[in-house]
Amino acid sequence: MAKGGLALADAVAPLCIRIPLGLIFLAHGSQKLLGLFGGNGLTATFRIFEEKMGIPPIFTLLAIIAEFGGGLGVLTGFLTRVSAAGIAAVMAVAIYKVHWAHGFFLNAAGQGIEFTLALFGMSLYLVINGGGNWCIDRLIFKS
Repeated sequence: MAKGGLALADAVAPLCIRIPLGLIFLAHGSQKLLGLFGGNGLTATFRIFEEKMGIPPIFTLLAIIAEFGGGLGVLTGFLTRVSAAGIAAVMAVAIYKVHWAHGFFLNAAGQGIEFTLALFGMSLYLVINGGGNWCIDRLIFKS
């Protein structure tokens, strides 16, 4: 590889993960929090999580914060590791509570673990490596 190519790859790789992961979770968090994109909104999300999955309201609120706030944080690179850790936690619970029983592959109902596992892996990458060179964290924390 040409001199400097690895440095460019190191700078761009986290961004290539942050943008799609952040957009996905900002959208899903918006569904749950604001009822956007065909979502149920806050009140219905609390009811559904408790009735269908047995998740208490406080944990539902934490999941919504992790999705919406974590999506925004990952997308902008603000508190990237914390934001990504919240997303990873939500995906671990989703794999266990919802998707595991449906097997690995996405079926017609989209219920297998493969997509959730990919999102979990993307978020773990950001927890371990941070948001990269092009993120707000870099400006604030001078790292």
